[in-house]
Amino acid sequence: MITPFNRAMQVDYAGLSENVEFQIGRGVSGLAPLGTTGESPTISGAERSKLLKSVIDKTNGRVPVIPGTGTNSTEHTVELTKEAEDLGADAALLVTPYYNRPSQEGIFRHFEAVSKAVDLPLMIYNIPGRTGVNIETQTLLRLSSLSNIVAVKEASGNISQMAEVIQQLPKSFTVLSGDDGITLPLMALGGRGVVSVVSNLLPKRVCDLTIAMLAGDVKGARDIHNRLMPIFKGAFIDTNPIPIKAAMKLAGMPAGGVRPPLCEMDAGKMEKLKELLLKYPELKRERN
Repeated sequence: MITPFNRAMQVDYAGLSENVEFQIGRGVSGLAPLGTTGESPTISGAERSKLLKSVIDKTNGRVPVIPGTGTNSTEHTVELTKEAEDLGADAALLVTPYYNRPSQEGIFRHFEAVSKAVDLPLMIYNIPGRTGVNIETQTLLRLSSLSNIVAVKEASGNISQMAEVIQQLPKSFTVLSGDDGITLPLMALGGRGVVSVVSNLLPKRVCDLTIAMLAGDVKGARDIHNRLMPIFKGAFIDTNPIPIKAAMKLAGMPAGGVRPPLCEMDAGKMEKLKELLLKYPELKRERN
C-alpha cells in the first residue's frame, strides 16, 4: 500500500481508510502497509504506530495485515516487529538488511533473531536491486526451517533463482512475486501470487490475474497479463512509489505527493503516464 499524504505532507488518515476499503472491496487477500511503496524510510515512529493501528482497525480482521518491519538493524527490526505484533498485525514483511550488505550467514542470523523474538508469521523480502545483497537459495532453505518464516516476496529479477527456490523449498513455504511484471511466469513455476504495486490502482484486475493462474486458466491469466503489462512498466518509469502515487492522484484516489528525498516526476514522464492511463477505462469501473 502507498501512504497517502495531505497538502501539508502529513499522513492522510481519511484517505488511508478509503484506500483500505477500496482494496478489500475489490478482492485483495491481504494488505501490506509500511513497505517501500509506503515510503517507510520517511515515516516517523509515531506515524508508523498510528498508521498501522489505523489499517488494522479499518480492516477489522477481513484480510491479513502484513506491515513492513524490516530495517538494516537487527535490534530495530526486532523492535518494530514486536510492535506490529502487539498492535495486532497478522504477519510481518522483512526486507533483507540494506546498505551494510551482510554475508549469507549474517542474513540468516538477522532473520533468525527476529523469528525467535516474535510469534508472528514472517515473510522474507528479497530485493537485491535495493538492498545490495541477494538471499541465496541455500540461505532461504535454512530460514524455511524456522517455524514462523513461512514465505518470501521474490523481487530478485532472476527467474532461474525463483524456479530453484520453488523446487527446493518445502511445499508449505509460499513464494510470492515482488514484481507485478513477473507474476504470471512466477506463478507458472509454482508461485502463489504477488505483493503488488499496481493493485493500489487496479486491485480487481491484479486479483483476476492471480485467481486465473491459481485456477489453472493460463490463457485467461495471460490475456490479463498482456493487458496490464503497459501499466506494470509504467509504474516504474520513475522510482517507486512516485509513478503509482501520481497515477492514483490522476485517477482521483487518495495519494498526495512523495516525501523528500523523492520528488515529483518531470513533465515528460507525467505526460507519458497520463497517456498510458487513457488506455485503462476500467479505472472508472473499479472506482465505482
